[in-house]
Amino acid sequence: MGKKKNVWKYAFTGLIICNLLVTGILLWFFFSGSDQQKIPRNTEVNEKTHSEFIISVQKEDLNKLINHYIEKEGLNGPIHYGVYLTDEVELYGEVSVFSQTLQLQMTFEPIALENGDLILKQKNLSLGDVKLPVSYILKFIRDAYKLPEWVIILPNDKQVYVALHRMRLNNDIQVRVQEFNLKEDRISLRMLVPSE
Repeated sequence: MGKKKNVWKYAFTGLIICNLLVTGILLWFFFSGSDQQKIPRNTEVNEKTHSEFIISVQKEDLNKLINHYIEKEGLNGPIHYGVYLTDEVELYGEVSVFSQTLQLQMTFEPIALENGDLILKQKNLSLGDVKLPVSYILKFIRDAYKLPEWVIILPNDKQVYVALHRMRLNNDIQVRVQEFNLKEDRISLRMLVPSE
């Protein structure tokens, strides 16, 4: 009878150690690494070498373009996500943690900057039933998702900086935001096309 008690004692101790290890790994995963990222400096475009066009687009068309870009550039990788423009910018995705899939939902308020870049101010965020500060979840997303180098997550500021001046389309075409009013579906972009 004494040996059976010891087996259960060791099994229970082993279970506690496994739980502590899993908790430790999760905490390390969420809190490790640097959370300092810098906003890149905007480089002005030489108007003599570029022609400028103003393009007005609707949310529906921009939704298709954004998600096509995510697919084309292979940005989903093992973690699938999509971005949708409603009255706000919404991101939906799935994150796998220890064979469990957590649903990710984020909403942002977009703010167009004078330099043509865009700031997405975090409004709502949920990652399954995980209750962690927004800054830690944003840091986790920054580290887990394969994002273009011109999309910069700033966990401490609870923002995403979209450095459009760093994005290059075919033939070195550049894009800047002129107006980004989702509620009234008024979106206009400056397209800078090399003319030399």
